[in-house]
Order: sequence, then C-alpha cells, then structure tokens
Amino acid sequence: MTLKTICSIVLLLHTFVGWAQPTFKPGSDPKPEGAKWVQVNFLSDEFDGDTPDLSKWQVEPIGNDWKWDGRPPALFKAENVKVKHGRLQVTVGKLDEAVKKDGKIFTHQGGIVRSIKPGNVGMYFECKMKANATVMSSTFWLMTKYDCYKKLETDIQECVGRTTGLTTDWAQGWDSIFHSNAIHRTTECVEKLQLQDAVKLNIPNHQKFYVYAAWWKSPHEIQFFLDGEYQYTINPKVAWDMPAFIHMAIETYDWNPIPEDGGLVESGTHEQRTTQYEWVRTWRLE
Repeated sequence: MTLKTICSIVLLLHTFVGWAQPTFKPGSDPKPEGAKWVQVNFLSDEFDGDTPDLSKWQVEPIGNDWKWDGRPPALFKAENVKVKHGRLQVTVGKLDEAVKKDGKIFTHQGGIVRSIKPGNVGMYFECKMKANATVMSSTFWLMTKYDCYKKLETDIQECVGRTTGLTTDWAQGWDSIFHSNAIHRTTECVEKLQLQDAVKLNIPNHQKFYVYAAWWKSPHEIQFFLDGEYQYTINPKVAWDMPAFIHMAIETYDWNPIPEDGGLVESGTHEQRTTQYEWVRTWRLE
C-alpha cells in the first residue's frame, strides 16, 4: 500500500468520524462527567487539500460584512494565503509598490483568514500553529460581527515572531508568549474594556508548533490551554454570548514596528516569513 493510499484512507476516515478528542494531556480534560466532545466540522480543518476550503474559510479581507483589510503599513492580501504540505500558510513580505487606501499608506503585506460560520458559547477552539519569525504577528482569535452595544473579541493567542529595540517596553518578550485577551471593543455606543492574561514560553513561538486553545465555557468564563494543559481563565465583565467567527490574522503593530532592516519581513526566508497552521479543530459538548 502506497503512502498516498494510506493518506487517502486517513482523510476519508476523518471525514466520516472526525478526530476522537481535543488535544488534552492526561488529567487536563475539563469536560463534565458523562459528557463527550463532538467535533464541529464546519469550524475544523486538517488542511489536507491544495487550496483553502472556501466553504469554511474566507481569505478575501473584504466581504461578508467584514471591512478590515489590514493595519498600516501591512495590507491583507488573499494571494498570501495558501494550503501546502498539509498546512494553512500565510506569508508576509514587502509590496512591490506602496498602496494608498482610504488615506492610509501600505508598504508591506500580510493576510487574514476568517471562518464562514461562527462558533458559540460552550465550544472548545484549538489550533496547532507555528508563528512566523518576523516582527509581524501570528494569531488565532474569535470576533463577533458589528453590534453597537456589544462587539466582542476573544484573542486565544496573539504573538509576534521577533522584537527589536523599537518594540514598546511592555511588549518585549512577545516573541515567546502565550497571550490572550477578552476585549469589549469600542463603538459609538460603548468604550473599550480589555481583560488579558499570559504565560512566558521557554521556546520562541516561531521555533516550534504549539497547540493554542480556549474553552468558551459560559458567557462569563473562558478557559485557556497551551499544549493541552490549562493555563488561566478570563471572566468577562459583560455577557460573552454572541456568535463569534474564527480569525487568523498576520498583521503589523505600531508597538512592534518594522525596523529599517525590515525585521525579516523583507529579507527572511519563505519559512521565516510564513505563519503555519497544521490544523484547526473546534468541539462542542454532548
């Protein structure tokens, strides 16, 4: 039996039965007694194909009520999102020519991937991700669509590939971190409220694949897990109860700006400039 045949059988079995359980180390599974985890297929992907599954993911920055196409100086471009070697890949770089949009100037490029359908309270979200090695970000998070009184962002993981002397003091070390937010976003109706927590890592985010995860346990409790082990809990101050879409955004931050030497965004190898997702899996309790 050839390797290609074996891979096809594994993929077929996954299509029908899914993966047995989320990634938990022994004794770390928080599910209640008598319950079981069931995979949510429309929010899960092993990235076994040759292109992104557009029935599950949106790679165009604008559309489906989403209007954000990047934070200057990096513009999100769909062409930077690929599926190769069993992984979702988002590659950053410098634009051939600067782009001016809505009064903003973009000189570099990244990408964003959003789920077509949302997740909800009670679900467990996890991804196996290796960050890029540049000053740009690697992320895995949830966002609700616009509501003037309640626009909610849950950052399961937010990091950068490297920091420099230009990095804001509080962000030094964000290339070796598991960092999460629960943000009640600013709108015309409400002011921003942000709660966050983090743990430092011994190995930088860009040097290995980590499993980043969160259990949206209830409207008032979100538990966060790293490589199958519980790390911390965030308790939102308002009910966290709106459907939220998975986001994977590779962007620039003003607190970790691109330095004159490019911070590997311009000069790094393809692997150094690429954030890789081996899989995304979402589960619900039954």
